[in-house]
Amino acid sequence: MGDRKKRAAVCCVIAAVLLEEGNKRKKRPRERWSKDWFLQRSVLPSDCHLLNELKEGGEISDFSNYLRMDANIFQVLLRKVAPLIEKQNTVMRAAIPSHVRLIATLRFLATGRSYEDLKFSMRVSPQALGDIIIETCIAIQTALRDFIQIPQSEEDWKKVAHEFQEKWQFPHCLGAVDGKHVQIKKPANSGSQYFNYKGTFSVVLMAVVDANYEILMADVGKNGRISDGGVIKNTSFYNSLIKGELNLPPPECLPGSNKTAPYVFISDEAFQLTDNFMKPYALSVLNNERRIYNYRLSRARRVVENFFGILVSRFAVLGKPINLRPTKVNAIVLACCYLHNFLRRHSSGYVNNQHTTSQSSQGIGLDGHVYGMRSSSSSASSTTAKVHRDTFCSYFNNEGKVEWQDDI
Repeated sequence: MGDRKKRAAVCCVIAAVLLEEGNKRKKRPRERWSKDWFLQRSVLPSDCHLLNELKEGGEISDFSNYLRMDANIFQVLLRKVAPLIEKQNTVMRAAIPSHVRLIATLRFLATGRSYEDLKFSMRVSPQALGDIIIETCIAIQTALRDFIQIPQSEEDWKKVAHEFQEKWQFPHCLGAVDGKHVQIKKPANSGSQYFNYKGTFSVVLMAVVDANYEILMADVGKNGRISDGGVIKNTSFYNSLIKGELNLPPPECLPGSNKTAPYVFISDEAFQLTDNFMKPYALSVLNNERRIYNYRLSRARRVVENFFGILVSRFAVLGKPINLRPTKVNAIVLACCYLHNFLRRHSSGYVNNQHTTSQSSQGIGLDGHVYGMRSSSSSASSTTAKVHRDTFCSYFNNEGKVEWQDDI
């Protein structure tokens, strides 16, 4: 009996020792919420303080170059976005202010710097920046949702067509269409899904652009393996076009002519020729009249090429592979598109001659070609679509001729 009591006592001692050891292992030094130098962002030098110095010192051009907009426009944008990104302070720590969140996002879009790099100038951890930038990009889309809209009525579409006629001498044109491959790092376990014909990984930005370089429709997210002609067919815009739900104006006589033609979108050879989609003649069937048509179409279509050039020059994040998941890349690209239209309307210096080719009568496309940009991968075109293209061709060589086209 005595031995049992002794063994029980020993077991109790051993259990107590093990419990104490376990408690010691569980006790760890208390982790900090944040590094001390992050918490000093309100008093120590940061991007926000630099912007204040630029603003107070009258360095308008430097401020604009830093955020791609001047101080007044930044305040307009902040008022629109702040309610969507503002956070409440807690008893544990102060929230990152909405203006800091917006500045960090705009600086990321303007430069494409990594989160690890931005943390030193913004005094915000890269983990927090990863959440802040995507959340703010989505908020920008919401706040500026009215800045990208497809025309809703025949009269609105005719206004777009009138501007193409006045600026680019292409009547009945409702928009120039093209796709841009936005490079990304290969997503994990994606195989060749995002691998494109250029030998890189990408998602496609499909855009319809008006005569003023403004976006009427933007669709992003289709993987780069799909051709531009295939991407457009998988957009809600194209589905509405095919179903006749876009309220396009009915065919009318071309200006100064008795030739009747539909209102159309213009594209390069990667797209399918349809009743409302015009593209160039193939190289194999060219004659002088068709060369003229190809030139006139290419000259008007270059607005979409110029738009892509403006977008990349203003938002350098699009000019290098983005090392984020495709869903996050989509949010970034769309935010750039909404900001483009917002700045196009509010900032007179947003677009200049360095970003666009001249609108003079003798300009040619950015790629130096006026026809035959890419070989077509689309299916056979309808007979009526070919007739409509021939109508435009005849018009450009007769009633709609401009005096300088033969020289080009």
